[in-house]
Amino acid sequence: MRQIPVDTSGAVVMVAKPPQVKVRDRRTGEIATDAETGARLMTVDVMFAANEEVEILSITVPEPGISGELAMGTPVALTGLIARPWENDFNGQRRHGIAFRAVAVTSLVGAAAGSKAA
Repeated sequence: MRQIPVDTSGAVVMVAKPPQVKVRDRRTGEIATDAETGARLMTVDVMFAANEEVEILSITVPEPGISGELAMGTPVALTGLIARPWENDFNGQRRHGIAFRAVAVTSLVGAAAGSKAA
């Protein structure tokens, strides 16, 4: 499957919706897990501002990759962000989009306070 690295160096990224457990199957309530580690997957909605445009992205991240308090409006760093195009058929309709996944979502609140104190 294609994976496209996303450069976040010129972006401002803030939490739009705090982390939620990702559900694999809404009918059964099955929780999504990472295929390699078995860790629960979480989704974090972020406001991604770059090049004078703002988007709300839903990012999947393994639970151990969530660090710091991620309340709405918290500035964050996205480690290892990739985009994956996807396409499927559902009830006879072809659907497509882009899924985003990161290794980690880290609060920058403590980092900013630490650098000001130094």
